[in-house]
Amino acid sequence: MCYNASYLEKKKSKLAERYKNALPPNWKSNIEEFEVPTYYFVSGFEHPKLPIIKHDGIFLYEWGLIPNWAKDASFQHNTLNAIGETVFEKPTFKSAIVSQRCILPVSGFFEWRQLNNKKYPYYIKIEGKEIFSLACVYDTWVDRGTGEVKNTFSILTTPANELMEKIHNVKKRMPLILSQKDEKKWLDPQLPRQAITDLIKTYTETDLVDIPISMEANNANANRNKAVILERVDYPELQLFD
Repeated sequence: MCYNASYLEKKKSKLAERYKNALPPNWKSNIEEFEVPTYYFVSGFEHPKLPIIKHDGIFLYEWGLIPNWAKDASFQHNTLNAIGETVFEKPTFKSAIVSQRCILPVSGFFEWRQLNNKKYPYYIKIEGKEIFSLACVYDTWVDRGTGEVKNTFSILTTPANELMEKIHNVKKRMPLILSQKDEKKWLDPQLPRQAITDLIKTYTETDLVDIPISMEANNANANRNKAVILERVDYPELQLFD
């Protein structure tokens, strides 16, 4: 699964430059219209607004998709992720996956390894990349009572690869990581269903880096949004299982 992530790119212009090949040539950056937050650790259960890449620009959307037909926003707590294998069948996502796909840029994400009744937190990133892309779907919901508009997204997940099976060793899932060459294709609203399905696959590259971090990451009541949370902590007991 993927319920926690980091986003460290402070320069808005650098984000726009990173995704210029996935956006149309006539795209005019709207990135100056909002502040791009910096998160060392952010939980999806807080429903943060994060920068997403759509086919027509960069926008701030809230984590936790609310389908446009929903009566209220209660969906949001259960839609941080969308299972890739069933995304075309689930009522919440089956419309969005067809033509409302987006990318969440991240610096890394967090997962937990369970051993001997303890949960060890890990920070996962890609070697040599300051930003990489998680495949998402999005939707827009309007509160029928107040008129409030919520733009929201969910991260797709896949079965874990070999590394993530070791870390996320209970449910054995991971976010859908897109290669840079597939980003523009994923964003194309006209992409045929089979081509979409072909992109929903487990990330098999060997450039993922797993970093065990402080047990403080386990405490949802603590302030985890600080640089020290990303620092390596070596647990001798983990070496017995590697």
